[in-house]
Amino acid sequence: MGLAHYRYAVHLFTGVVIGLTAGGAVAQDPYPTRPVRMVVPFPAGGPTDIVARPLAQKLSEALGQQVIVDNRGGAGGTIGADVAAKAPADGYTLLMGTVGTQAINSSLYKKLPYDPARDFAAVSLVAAAPVALVAHPSVQAKSVKELIALAKTQRLAFGSAGSGSPGHLAGVMFAEAAGIELMHVGYKGSAPALNDLIAGQIPLMFDPVQSPLANIKAGKLKPLGVSGAKRAAVLSDVPTIAEAGVPGYEMTAWWAVYAPRGTPKEIVARLNTEIAKAMKSADMRDKLQQIGIDPIGSSVAELETFGVSETAKWKKAVTLSGATVD
Repeated sequence: MGLAHYRYAVHLFTGVVIGLTAGGAVAQDPYPTRPVRMVVPFPAGGPTDIVARPLAQKLSEALGQQVIVDNRGGAGGTIGADVAAKAPADGYTLLMGTVGTQAINSSLYKKLPYDPARDFAAVSLVAAAPVALVAHPSVQAKSVKELIALAKTQRLAFGSAGSGSPGHLAGVMFAEAAGIELMHVGYKGSAPALNDLIAGQIPLMFDPVQSPLANIKAGKLKPLGVSGAKRAAVLSDVPTIAEAGVPGYEMTAWWAVYAPRGTPKEIVARLNTEIAKAMKSADMRDKLQQIGIDPIGSSVAELETFGVSETAKWKKAVTLSGATVD
């Protein structure tokens, strides 16, 4: 090879290397480079939205790009969850998943348009709230044990936000564990059920604690127990149902962030780290704990394991309830 040809070859090779290096730099631009969408599969103003919005703000600050809450309510969360499941797996669409969308719906719905286990990558647990067992003040029971004894002498009814809701299924599991029968009255949401409970139209209700909290504090409702593994900070004088007479009982509503399956692991890891920081922040804890929601975090592996166990637990509840949605 002549000197001129050699110089040309070196020049060409150098140009290729520089081009490849530049291309690699572009491909590895730090995430994110544009706004991120967080799909909330329930309407604005509800519990899931209340959890999602302050987290989205924290993530916006940490990531340097806006995290936009996109409310896609309807069909028990299935519409929004399906939107997120079918989005590109590039880290720019997230789902604020719930116990319903990720653990209940696969057993409740005959035809679910997404697969909670197959279509999502776990990112992090975010928050949890126990279900509260509340009674109308006229109910002749001041404790879980007294309620169980009363239910063995007369058939009692309990209300919930609807068939297949966490409250409904928590009530079913409570009755099964306590060895009693309770009649379920399903409503279209927590508000109408609470209204009937306060009016004395139904004696009992199971619902995530943030829903009846204001009426409990106002003395309009009587709390008998909460379904978590520990007492709720906002109702510290109310025992868990397990410690009050039904050992081993635990049914908790929860929220977790997911991404479409196939989202790069380094992006999932970044999000997991930032979510953990957000949930540990004092203002986030104060905002959620005052309404009965506990901010939490987890590793990716912990959420994956948790999801498997929760799906099995709630499947049993759905089967016992006989609830189904076409």
